[in-house]
Amino acid sequence: MNFYDARENRDPESRERDLMARLPAQIAHARASTTAFARLLADVDADAVASRGALAALPVTRKSELLEMQKAARPFGGFAAVGWGAACRRVFASPGPLYEPEGAHPDYYRLARALFAAGFRAGDLVHNTFSYHFTPAGSMMETAAHAIGCTVFPAGIGQTEQQLAAIADLQPDAYVGTPSFLRILLDKADEFGVKPSFTKAFVSGEAFPPSLRDVFAARGIQAFQAYATADIGLIAYETEAREGLVVDEDVVLEIVRPGTGDPVAPGEVGEVVVTTFNPDYPLVRFGTGDLSALLPGTSPCGRTNLRIKGWMGRADQTTKVKGMFVHPGQIAQVVRRHPEITRARLVVDNPGLNDRMTLMCEAAGGGSEALAAAIAASLRELTKLRGEVAFLPGGALANDGKVIDDVRTYA
Repeated sequence: MNFYDARENRDPESRERDLMARLPAQIAHARASTTAFARLLADVDADAVASRGALAALPVTRKSELLEMQKAARPFGGFAAVGWGAACRRVFASPGPLYEPEGAHPDYYRLARALFAAGFRAGDLVHNTFSYHFTPAGSMMETAAHAIGCTVFPAGIGQTEQQLAAIADLQPDAYVGTPSFLRILLDKADEFGVKPSFTKAFVSGEAFPPSLRDVFAARGIQAFQAYATADIGLIAYETEAREGLVVDEDVVLEIVRPGTGDPVAPGEVGEVVVTTFNPDYPLVRFGTGDLSALLPGTSPCGRTNLRIKGWMGRADQTTKVKGMFVHPGQIAQVVRRHPEITRARLVVDNPGLNDRMTLMCEAAGGGSEALAAAIAASLRELTKLRGEVAFLPGGALANDGKVIDDVRTYA
């Protein structure tokens, strides 16, 4: 079995001890080297953050909050430990705009591990169709390929016919880009009578269903996907087992209840929160806004790290009711006030085109009229809106991460 390094198949308990042993120094570094974490972690004893429980007590910084902080203090909102110069080779912009620094150390985004799992090897020629402009995707993939020992053709996006000409001339081994553009290239190649030389592909940035994976396999291309962000870099990646995504070795991943920082039980859908050990951009408990869930056990491929199901939607379910915003965090506050509630979901509908809120609750003992009245009072106090309360039997609410379900129609 080929692994990128010996860490991938080590004993899970050994990995966990290593991650937790690294946490205190990273927390101390983030606080000492960035103005944002100097403020957010001012009262935190870094040496005490050496367990998942201690980490879970720290505040979550969500992507939407990071954007507002960056707008207030350009370019990085006080979250970067580097400034312009040799330590920061590039700066990129993602929609928002959010700005991300790219540090100088090799494979800055740690994607080489994912490319290796996808079969990329030293000596391969990689056709990289991710953008090299504004966003970091092109650089993320190129620096990873270089770390493995690949040569990269920086194709970028668009110019399909010119790309096919380059493919015909250079005969690259591997494709990197979105799955939809790979399909476009293959269809256009058929039209022009070109036989693409790709035998492997690494795709990201879009959904990659098994049906599309099978289309590529039928053309002789084994394609694998990964979950990465511009802020964090690699979070998790697919292996030949095709059973979920294996978490990267250099992040601490948590799944939390949307709108809170509270970890959920294994298998329950929640928001992906990541702590990175990147010294240049030391994000601590960064809420990606993406939903996923942990899978039980370890991968049949032999890699022993945690696995997630993959991308399962967005966690930010904020909605507007009668002109007032209602946030998942407010629903979490209601639940915390009433320990009898084991799970809850706010359903927003509009019978007769009149907005209505109903808090659907699973409750110990099945609930009572008195409890319903108390919950309704909390809901009104915290949201400034009237809402109904309904009790459901345990297990009735779907395990899909939804805290607010807006089912209004306007036909």
